[in-house]
Amino acid sequence: MTYYIIYFAIIMLVPLYAQMKVKSAYRKYSEEFASVGMNGAEVARKILDANGLSEVAVEETPGVLSDHYDPRTKTVRLSTNNYYGNSIAGAAVAAHEVGHAIQDAEDYSFLRFRHTLVPVANFGSNLSWIFVLIGIFASMSNMLLVGIVLLAAGVLFQVITLPVEFNASSRAMAQMNSLGLLNSGEERKAKKVLDAAALTYVAAAAVAVLELLRLVLIYTGMQRDD
Repeated sequence: MTYYIIYFAIIMLVPLYAQMKVKSAYRKYSEEFASVGMNGAEVARKILDANGLSEVAVEETPGVLSDHYDPRTKTVRLSTNNYYGNSIAGAAVAAHEVGHAIQDAEDYSFLRFRHTLVPVANFGSNLSWIFVLIGIFASMSNMLLVGIVLLAAGVLFQVITLPVEFNASSRAMAQMNSLGLLNSGEERKAKKVLDAAALTYVAAAAVAVLELLRLVLIYTGMQRDD
C-alpha cells in the first residue's frame, strides 16, 4: 500500500513541479523588457525571414502559453502577451516556436517521426485504458497486453517529443544570438525560460514511461500466476 501511495505521489507531484517552474520563470521574465525593443511577433518574423521562411505566417492566438507552430498551415501562433509584448520571455517563446518552423522546413527527422506518430498515438491513448481496466479487473492478461501495446504508442510519442523540443530551444538560442536579439545578460534569462518549459516535457515523458513500466510489471505478475 505504501508503494502505491509513493508512486502516485511521484507521478502527480513531478508534473506539478514542472508546471510551477515554467510558470514562475515565464512570469518573472515576462516582466523584463528585451533591449532590442521588438515584440514577439517581430522577433518571430525576423528569424523566419532570416532563414528564408517568408511564407510562414505569424498569428495571434488566444490563451496564456498557448503558443505553437502549426505545420499544416505553416503558421507560428503566439499567445496575446507574447505576440504584442516585448519581454525576454516572449522573445524566447516566439523564437522557440520558430525553431519548430525551421525544423519543418529542414525536414528534421525527429519532428517528421513525431508527426507520423500523431494518429497512432491518439488512437492508442483513447482506447488503451479500456483494455487495461478490463485486463486488470477481469484478470485477463491478454486484454491487458493489448492495452499496454496501445499505450506504448502514446509513450513513444512523449519520448520522441523530447529531442524535438530540445532542438527547437537550441535553434531558438542560436538564432537570437546570431541576429543580435539578446544581449549577454538576456541570453541567460531566455535560456531559463526555455529550460523550464523543457522540464514540462521531461516530466510528462517520465510519468508516461513509469506508468507503462508499472503496467508491464502487473502483466508479468499475472503471467506468473497463470
